[in-house]
Amino acid sequence: MPVEIHPTAYVESGADLGEGVRIGPFCHVGPRAVLGKETELRSHAVVTGHTTLGDNCVVHPHAVIGGPPQVIGFQETFESRLVVGNNCTFREFTTAHTGIPKFGGQTHIGNDCFVMVGGHIAHDNHIGNSVVMANGVALAGHVTVGDNVWFGGLAAVHQFTRIGRNAFVGGGAILVEDVIPFGSVVGNHAKLSGLNMVGLKRRGFDKTQLQEVRGAYKAVFMGDGLFKDRLAAAAVAFKDKPLAMEMIDFIRTGGDRPICKPG
Repeated sequence: MPVEIHPTAYVESGADLGEGVRIGPFCHVGPRAVLGKETELRSHAVVTGHTTLGDNCVVHPHAVIGGPPQVIGFQETFESRLVVGNNCTFREFTTAHTGIPKFGGQTHIGNDCFVMVGGHIAHDNHIGNSVVMANGVALAGHVTVGDNVWFGGLAAVHQFTRIGRNAFVGGGAILVEDVIPFGSVVGNHAKLSGLNMVGLKRRGFDKTQLQEVRGAYKAVFMGDGLFKDRLAAAAVAFKDKPLAMEMIDFIRTGGDRPICKPG
């Protein structure tokens, strides 16, 4: 299929446009942008910086994809990149920034992600597949998000936070700690409220798998004794249970932020 570019759009020399790309009125595509097959930019959308969009992405009006990090004194370089997978949607006024070279230089967004109105993905984020961010969600720099994570509207996430796969972050949450895989957090500051049972069922987890995850959660976060002792005991008790060990290993691996626990 041919590329379609509206006469009012500005596509700079050097931009790489895949087969069937559609660029609407008053859009701007920078000279280092790469747009995959069938990707569409609707009116007033901007793709700038050293940015790669995969196939079948849609960028809605006034979204800016590939802007530089919001870091005082940052100088744009070719090593500062944003890579977006296939089938991603960026709704109106969303922003996603390139990375900082001294931290690896790349912000990465996986396949099948949906960023709703006003969402922000900062520099050096690593976002998994099928992540959904409702209106106004803001991720600070260096955040890592696993597959199938859902964010309620207006949630805000502290820099360097890790969020495990299939977790849920409630609307309006102010998240300053790491979220275990399969967990659900709510509040300001956010606390672990249990497991994301609705999301796990939607993802096809069967009864045995749900029981495994629930058992590991209870062993680690409930009961007597110190947290570290419960964690060590759970690692022994669930050593042959892959989903349980995913949760336990996430905690044991650690990061720059503490683990979010029940309030």
